[in-house]
Amino acid sequence: MNVIVFSKRLGRARQIELGGSGALTVAIASIVLLLAGVMLAGFQLGRSNSFAGPAEKVGEWSRQLADQQNEVMVAKRDLQERLEALTGRVGQMNAHVIRLDALGRRLTEMAHLDKGEFNFDSPPAQGGPEGLVEGAMVTSPELSTMLDDLSTQIKDRERQLSVLESLISTRNLSRQIVPGGRPVAQGWISSYFGQRADPFDGRQAYHRGIDFAAPEGSQVIAVASGIVTYSKERFGYGRTVEINHGNGYVTRYGHNQKLLVTVGDTIQKGDPIALIGSTGRSTGPHLHFEVLKEGRSVDPMSFVKQ
Repeated sequence: MNVIVFSKRLGRARQIELGGSGALTVAIASIVLLLAGVMLAGFQLGRSNSFAGPAEKVGEWSRQLADQQNEVMVAKRDLQERLEALTGRVGQMNAHVIRLDALGRRLTEMAHLDKGEFNFDSPPAQGGPEGLVEGAMVTSPELSTMLDDLSTQIKDRERQLSVLESLISTRNLSRQIVPGGRPVAQGWISSYFGQRADPFDGRQAYHRGIDFAAPEGSQVIAVASGIVTYSKERFGYGRTVEINHGNGYVTRYGHNQKLLVTVGDTIQKGDPIALIGSTGRSTGPHLHFEVLKEGRSVDPMSFVKQ
């Protein structure tokens, strides 16, 4: 049997003659075929691996790209939610600013302040060279911090304005409940507070109020806000109204023709409470006006002149 072996390294073929029985020949042929099958299988396996490698890498890249796209979508959704939250906060803060501006304008009017000094209809003037950084950009965390600071300032300003409003209201309330002004719409003072000659017998007597001579039926006016505590006939005073103003102050209005209020009524300063008359111990149409402080009569002139 002849076997031809080709050597690539030597560049030539060699022929080997094998002798022997047929069994040996068959064995040798089987070995040769086995080696050829192994070589063919290795070639096919190498070829399949050379094409499978890039395909697997392309699949892996596709999966990574899909994962990155999902991450981008999640990031966009998260950013949108943050922007919506910031927009809501800005809207709430803007509503607070509108309320504060309205409160500021009301306080300015209540306190009779110069509108040029406290102008709530335009943004406050401000400025300064500090903190200027060329090319600086505001990031999301910095924006959140700025909004938090602004919210704190607004709350502090709201508290200050509320305190100011309370102080002004208290001051105005004090002015309303302390007697002040004339208790008649028209008329003139016919008798003062203190010692005088009694108009009926001429003896010296102590007059606890002042008298306003006025046309019969003209209005009697409350000189301060308060609660009506007496509204009926009183010995010597005729038809009388008494108003308690708090802080120990009580005003008394006597000799009226008609009473316009009843006990328990809430009265504001300037409200009509009675009509001028001449009831009780009186020589003609007039109003007897008294001011009591802690139950003691004081001269009403200091209040009438206010």
